[in-house]
Amino acid sequence: MLTKILRIDEVHKNETAIREAGEIIKAGGLVAFPTETVYGLGGDALNPASSRKIYEAKGRPSDNPLIVHITDMEALPAIVKSVPETAKKLADAFWPGPLTMIMEKSALVPKETTGGLDTVAVRMPSDAVALAFIRAAGGYVAAPSANRSGRPSPTRAAYVAQDMNGRIEMILDGGDATLGLESTIVDLTVEPPVILRPGFITGEMLRQKLGRVEEDRTLFSDDSGQAPKAPGMKYRHYAPKGELVIVKGAAETVTDYINEQLAGERRNHKKTGVIATDETVAGYRADVPRSVGKRADATAAAKGLYRILREFDDEGVDLIYSESFDGEGVSQAVMNRLLKAAGHKVINV
Repeated sequence: MLTKILRIDEVHKNETAIREAGEIIKAGGLVAFPTETVYGLGGDALNPASSRKIYEAKGRPSDNPLIVHITDMEALPAIVKSVPETAKKLADAFWPGPLTMIMEKSALVPKETTGGLDTVAVRMPSDAVALAFIRAAGGYVAAPSANRSGRPSPTRAAYVAQDMNGRIEMILDGGDATLGLESTIVDLTVEPPVILRPGFITGEMLRQKLGRVEEDRTLFSDDSGQAPKAPGMKYRHYAPKGELVIVKGAAETVTDYINEQLAGERRNHKKTGVIATDETVAGYRADVPRSVGKRADATAAAKGLYRILREFDDEGVDLIYSESFDGEGVSQAVMNRLLKAAGHKVINV
């Protein structure tokens, strides 16, 4: 299959390209497209065959639910049994934006899209290209991140092409994603609501609108054996090709420990990388040291994390050590993704 890549600079200048992408979806094909979080791999959410194609293209386990992307609240009642008041409150506050809500699905949504579940995950992105594409595609686009399963999510079209070239019909290149981490996912089918994946819409922001909101116990620990209710819960995700290890402890102790390990790995002829911050990166003796920005700027860390993991792959890094990024708010999302990428390999020093 030849994958067509089209650069989209402004929606009104690319109506023909967006219309072509929409027709691919309506015909049962797949299109990767930009959102404000990461690039999505889109198919017709109401077509079981399209969802099966998404799983096949990604090499994704079929019990890992897909997110249905819509463009307005009028589209929601058709795909859920009912729209809860909690969903209306959160939509008023955070849609369009990086928030996914889980509700009871209607019969219109096939279980191939929901990973066999009776619930459906729904999001309304804010990216202008994404919204125009979803409208052109019929209004309901199922889209996980546009990478091979388990790999770092793509924040630019070139990374999509690395994983998906020859597997899908088209990539819409809308430039770099502005946020760089996937949406927050909150389960509204339980009381109180539960955060299943942290993101830029933080727990505190959700609690300001709903009151009590809990966090799933697996956010920062190994997953349970239960079927995942949301993307990214059960399987190793976001992982570079090299082994990733997180090191926790006092800053100086962490630096000393990692440098000791780096010295040993050099003797073993392994190429090494380090994920650090502006304040600490110069102190590491890795082959490929990388900073995610200032430690206090979790937003910058979120935007740069997947890019750095991809750069390690480009550099052929065999072993990566990362500092820990503990904290509240967006820092929780960064740490959640790091833990997933490392397969929860954490060393306390």
